[in-house]
Amino acid sequence: MPKINESFISKYPEYSQVVLQLLFNRGLEKRKEIEMFLSSDYKDIHDPFLFNNMAAAVDLIIKHIKAENKIVVYGDYDADGVTSAVLLVEVLAILKGKTEVYIPDRVSEGYGLNKEAIDEISKKDVKLIITVDGGIRNKEEVQHAKDKNMDVIITDHHIPPEEEDEMPECLIINPNIKEEKYPFKNLAGVGVAAKLAKAIISKAALGDEDKQRLEEKIFDLVAIGTIADCVSLLGENRILVNKGLEIINKTKRIGLQELIKAAQIKGRIEAWNIGFQIGPRLNAAGRMEHANTAFELLITKNKKEAESLAGRLNEKNIDRQKITEEIIAEIEKQIDRRDDNKIIIGVCPVDKEQEFKIWNEGVIGLVAGKICDKYYQPTLVITKSEEGYKGSGRSIEEFNIIAALEECEELLDRYGGHPAACGFSLSTGKLETFIAKIKEIANKELAKVNLQPKLKIECELKLDEIDEDLIKIIEKFSPFGRDNPQPKFISKEAQIRDIVNMGVDGQHIKFRFNGLWAVAFGRSEEWKNFKIGDKVDIVYYAEKNEFNGRSEVQLKLVDVKLCDF
Repeated sequence: MPKINESFISKYPEYSQVVLQLLFNRGLEKRKEIEMFLSSDYKDIHDPFLFNNMAAAVDLIIKHIKAENKIVVYGDYDADGVTSAVLLVEVLAILKGKTEVYIPDRVSEGYGLNKEAIDEISKKDVKLIITVDGGIRNKEEVQHAKDKNMDVIITDHHIPPEEEDEMPECLIINPNIKEEKYPFKNLAGVGVAAKLAKAIISKAALGDEDKQRLEEKIFDLVAIGTIADCVSLLGENRILVNKGLEIINKTKRIGLQELIKAAQIKGRIEAWNIGFQIGPRLNAAGRMEHANTAFELLITKNKKEAESLAGRLNEKNIDRQKITEEIIAEIEKQIDRRDDNKIIIGVCPVDKEQEFKIWNEGVIGLVAGKICDKYYQPTLVITKSEEGYKGSGRSIEEFNIIAALEECEELLDRYGGHPAACGFSLSTGKLETFIAKIKEIANKELAKVNLQPKLKIECELKLDEIDEDLIKIIEKFSPFGRDNPQPKFISKEAQIRDIVNMGVDGQHIKFRFNGLWAVAFGRSEEWKNFKIGDKVDIVYYAEKNEFNGRSEVQLKLVDVKLCDF
């Protein structure tokens, strides 16, 4: 990454050069945004009524509550969609709204609103549908609901259609639509739902203390959904997640308590616990069966039910991990490293009887992400479905995957997503044409891009600069996530003073450099040829290691190589 210059250093003499370099690497150069980042003060969040349609949406919801009309919160099957649905259902129910939830099935219904679900909802005499984490591309479905005398409010954060006449004709709250005044564009679906909830609470006939308690009640869900959806953890999201982590660590939500137990999480809950332990278990519901399991877990007040549901999600997550690895292995067989294509496309294989081996739709996005990370190439994973094919994609920062799908729009039945992730479906006879076209687009756009996995290193440190004060500086930058990764540093010409193998089978390795120990898990075989006395360049995270009541600075190794002399 580019090194900070003297003018930037002199502008902020109150900060160390390491702090300034980390801030600069995150694009934080103005005093206001630096102070907002470092303080993460909840008072700095934006007024929800800055959204163009927020006042009208709140008025419409209050009208339906007062009329005692039925309201359906229409969610999505991932952790972002589920937490959004729980959040809004809870708030509306407390404010005396007659509220139900509808979460579509990933396989049989797919993403977003669908007409069959709307038909079922209308039979219950529902007068208002509020979507969370979806709906921005459902113009026909919204009209279908309106034709059945239902009002619709769309809350979403996904990229809207290019053409304005393709937008749903209803109240829309989405930071990414054209002409939207709301200043922060990177909210997760649950962040948008929280903004709506906050706006409704502000108009409720409650005292200030009750409003504050009700508002605070939702922030555990905001943190979980935001982290699980891998949106940027800069700006307002950072404030929302910090507030949410504070609530999570004193949570009274029974379902979350039981999920933490099932995941065997000890000590303080951090962002990485949500990203790698809590989020995947919630997502396992929608991937392996139905997301209603995750919804019921988060909303239940019954301890026995919560314990049972958490255990079920834990088992489903184990199944999900196994299936994911099996599909990855099958795609690895399809990858030909000799070809020049800039995009990897894995398609479920055909067996000897010419039958497709159908991959689980719920995990193909995870598979695409793992393949994309490994090879640093945009990746599509496509499986057979009853109607044709369904696919999921993940991409690199140099290739906007949703823009590429827009160029293939005439071949697709449905599609949606972000620049870095997408989902789509297409008819059986269009697969080969689609693959050829998306390859052509990727090959053209990435012709001059070096598609090699990259280590983004924040800055170079000398080993004697690494102490407890540095660890305190790094901790100020948490919670870590997209756009705010845990800092990776490099130190050059570090001499190995000692080597220790650890673990039952000696699979872990630990090096000592001067007074610092550096540990690497599962890398002893890879690094077995290093010797005491070798001079190496090391890339690492600097952390605090707390064990048996003792605390010391420790490096967690990312990469090691012999020095080039």
